[in-house]
Amino acid sequence: MIEIMKYPSERAERKISEIALRRPGADPEIEARVMEIIKAVKAEGDAAVMRYVRRFDAPGLKDGQLKVSEEEIEAACCEVDADFLSIIRTAIRNIEEFHKRQLRYSHFSTTPDGTFIGQTVRPVRAAGVYAPGGLGGQTPLISSVLMNVIPASLAGVSDIALITPPRKDGSINPFLLAAAREVGVGRIYRAGSAWGVAALAYGTESIRSVDVIAGPGNIYVALAKKLLSGEVGIDMIAGPSEILVLADASARADYIAADLLSQAEHDAMASSVCITTEEKLASEICAELSRQLPALPRAETAAASLDRYGALFVVREMEEAFELANRIAPEHLELHLKEPFLWLGKVENAGAVFIGDYTPEPVGDYFAGPNHVLPTAGAARFASALGVDDFLKKTSVIAYSRTAFERDAQSIIRLAELEGLTAHAGSVRIRLGEGGKK
Repeated sequence: MIEIMKYPSERAERKISEIALRRPGADPEIEARVMEIIKAVKAEGDAAVMRYVRRFDAPGLKDGQLKVSEEEIEAACCEVDADFLSIIRTAIRNIEEFHKRQLRYSHFSTTPDGTFIGQTVRPVRAAGVYAPGGLGGQTPLISSVLMNVIPASLAGVSDIALITPPRKDGSINPFLLAAAREVGVGRIYRAGSAWGVAALAYGTESIRSVDVIAGPGNIYVALAKKLLSGEVGIDMIAGPSEILVLADASARADYIAADLLSQAEHDAMASSVCITTEEKLASEICAELSRQLPALPRAETAAASLDRYGALFVVREMEEAFELANRIAPEHLELHLKEPFLWLGKVENAGAVFIGDYTPEPVGDYFAGPNHVLPTAGAARFASALGVDDFLKKTSVIAYSRTAFERDAQSIIRLAELEGLTAHAGSVRIRLGEGGKK
């Protein structure tokens, strides 16, 4: 079960190191297998993708069935209930409203002597989204479809593809298909894992290539994205999920325990940590975890996560709690504090912040509007949540008049010569009449 330890201490430092080192992609054998898959898909196209799909997901899938038909999507939309569609549509509105504020526009400026500079902002041609099927296709990550597709759509991407592993019979969960239709996905394919990612990157006979690939997945998906980064753009290489809760004497132990379990149930590599100034609260949280854990369908997974990567740190003061939180740089940071907004300015490194007793992490996962694709494993020190920018490309535009050129020419020549790039300097000099003909 989860440990209680005082911070700072050697024991606490060891635990922090264990949590920090749980990063994806350290197994060279798995990486070699993923590279083999990528090479096969690049060389053989559909034949390789179908071979892997039949081997690992849907043995009876027939040639030509990689792409989900319009008839299947229409049938799925008729199969799901009206309440689900109402919930999805509200979530879509919330996510759209939040991400609209991230939109960027081309901009230009001029000076009286003829300098014209600016930047064009355009969407990528095509984007691919990976959606895990979850437990044999029975628990698909519907929210990931919304969180990945909506920013791409708002960015103006006209061609959005979705890949997801099929169920044993070759079908796709109807709730996932209905969600994809609601957010305007143009094409959907039955292909998961590294072979699906490789197909999006290189293209096959059935699957058109894309420019950016986004979406969460297992270690094979994460490594495929890592190895293909540069061939295509990727959102990020996400590690196991994590939550860090900061709590004072006003916090409720039952709420915190439930929130820690909400991450621990993801997988045994997930990390659930609470930092508090109150030893009594730490003990109460432990008791609540013991009470709530057995009722979970994924109790075994959650218990393994808490045992290996869970921790309760007791600090001397809240300032110290924030220092430690910024050092860990968690994916999800919850503030269970009497006056949380007074402390918000102390947060330097976090993927997303959840404030107060009634903002558990699932509010952000599914419904509030901010994106749930967040940096993990300390990457919040330098990275941000998925957003519209991930599907945009920016091009600089420069135009100088002769007057503006002559104003800056000697400065440019000096800098080029300092770098030893004489041809750079020459391309300026020739326009000044210092070399060659006018």
